[in-house]
Amino acid sequence: MISIDNITVQFGGFVLLDKVSMQIGNRDRVGLVGRNGAGKTTLMRIISGEQEPNGGKVIRSAVSDIGFLPQQMKHMDGKSVLEETKRAFEDLLSLEKKIEKTNLLLSSREDYESDSYLNLINELSELNSKFELAGGSSIHGEIEKTLLGLGFLHSDFQRSTSEFSGGWRMRIELAKLLLKKPAFLLLDEPTNHLDIESIQWLEDYLKTYSGGVILISHDRAFLDNVTNRTVEISLGRLTDYKVNFSRFVVLRKERREQELAAYHNQQKLIKETEEFIERFRYKATKAVQVQSRVKQLNKLVRIEVEEEDKSAMSIKFPPSPRSGREVVSASKLSKNYGNNNVLNNIDFLIEKGEKVAFVGKNGEGKTTLSKIIANEIDYEGQLKLGHNVDLGYFAQNQDELLDDKKTVLETIDAVAVGDIRVKMRDILGAFLFSGEDIDKKVKVLSGGERSRLSLAKMLLQTHNFLLMDEPTNHLDMRSKDILKLALKKYDGTLIVVSHDREFLDGLIDKVYEFKDHKIKEHMGGIYDFLKKRKLESLQELERKSRIKSNIVSNQPSTESKSNRIQKKESDKKLRKLQNKIKDIEGKITDLETELGELSQKMENMEQHDSEIYKKYGSLESDLAAKMEEWEKISHKLSKLEEQSI
Repeated sequence: MISIDNITVQFGGFVLLDKVSMQIGNRDRVGLVGRNGAGKTTLMRIISGEQEPNGGKVIRSAVSDIGFLPQQMKHMDGKSVLEETKRAFEDLLSLEKKIEKTNLLLSSREDYESDSYLNLINELSELNSKFELAGGSSIHGEIEKTLLGLGFLHSDFQRSTSEFSGGWRMRIELAKLLLKKPAFLLLDEPTNHLDIESIQWLEDYLKTYSGGVILISHDRAFLDNVTNRTVEISLGRLTDYKVNFSRFVVLRKERREQELAAYHNQQKLIKETEEFIERFRYKATKAVQVQSRVKQLNKLVRIEVEEEDKSAMSIKFPPSPRSGREVVSASKLSKNYGNNNVLNNIDFLIEKGEKVAFVGKNGEGKTTLSKIIANEIDYEGQLKLGHNVDLGYFAQNQDELLDDKKTVLETIDAVAVGDIRVKMRDILGAFLFSGEDIDKKVKVLSGGERSRLSLAKMLLQTHNFLLMDEPTNHLDMRSKDILKLALKKYDGTLIVVSHDREFLDGLIDKVYEFKDHKIKEHMGGIYDFLKKRKLESLQELERKSRIKSNIVSNQPSTESKSNRIQKKESDKKLRKLQNKIKDIEGKITDLETELGELSQKMENMEQHDSEIYKKYGSLESDLAAKMEEWEKISHKLSKLEEQSI
């Protein structure tokens, strides 16, 4: 149990948290929400013990150890991914070394009847019992499962941590934290550097986690799937809702309406009272009533309501110039980085007005293909932009391309033309630039602020083809809503690389799945894609593609003859099922293609043709049967893979 008792935090004369209190139980799943700057991260740092409040205290029960994943952290170099992750089990590994040392000592002794030898045997027995009781025998399996779940490959395990980007190193720290299994997990924006598969793996992990969880996240779907309680920080106060985020939004709206009604009634009372005081201030006959009203005003507890900025909800991209029907196409396109093949012989066509999502594990080529389309890197094969296509590219490092010498307003002013100029301040406000912020020099902005400014700049330009790589990474929920609404109204062609399912939902109408150096087209939205593939999680796609033979294990390298035979038989069954799944997936693809062609034909038919409708129904039945067969075999394969670990 964690108890927060009358916590106060202030900076100068500004009160960030004003005597707030709450309790967090051992199985609670709490989502901390509120505007940027409301105090979410500050409260989390206080709960973790990394920051002291100005007043109040945090009471933690004796068994409530806390694991905290901040947004910014220091990373250690000099170890491999596996070695660094093992640090989560330092106590157990120390115990394992003692067992090895004791075994070595026993093997060199021959005084089997002596008291010291028997004492050594007893000591070894106690060490082994302690090791097993603490789960020592499952260390390696747990590490592997966690690293794979967070997107690492077996081939990454022995690579130095220094070879990885900041986002991947954050995953290593998250893996260590999850493996330590503290009584409470405090996670500040854990999904910022995760892809969809890893996010969904983390969701499943946290749902069954034995301890309490406190989350800060701008990912609605993630909050909905993990939390059962939402705590809002607003105007220095905490409001506790015993519901997930979606239900909180509804209850918050109802509560706000009640607060606004009470606020307006109070403002009316204040105005009437002040008018009475002013009118009769100098009349002796009304002196008693005037003093009574003055005291009444002084005692009044003023109702505060957080201002809600709706000015940006009408923001949209300016009309884009017309392009040809084919916006971008590729034929036999490949990309290698040295010996590392990322994309192999891919073909695709994106047509005018389509809104497409690139999804898949990190490292599968989404950003690489984006850079190829934007003509930033070379490649093999053919890629062609269509007639009159004007590309606007938002890269993950877009913030680095801004002019440091300009102010925020000057940056926007340089690209705004026509009627959109009157919306400049609204657009800046939508992306959290207001008041004196617009006069700041770009060089003093944080990485998140620079990224938001780059998005605001893009909203003012007249491109007819937008390519956006992780545009929501530094946006809060309100800014994401504004960007999504603007993109939904956008009349051009859109490609967006994103791991945010809620952001993609209702925005895109086609998904390109990146896997095994190829891309595969799926018509429909992001949840249509997941449903069609019969997956609640893209994790299955990853699991099937990995060969278990190179699993890092602490098992001895030599095996008995019977074990080798058993393994050979198991491998044979695995290959057979994998080939069967591959064959079924090919047939499913053919059926989907044929259904798509028939559907197009039916839409253009001038006369009813019963044979075509009959064929369409037959193909649908065949597809449903194949999907059911795929699901059954996938289930068998998953079980067999788990047994072979």
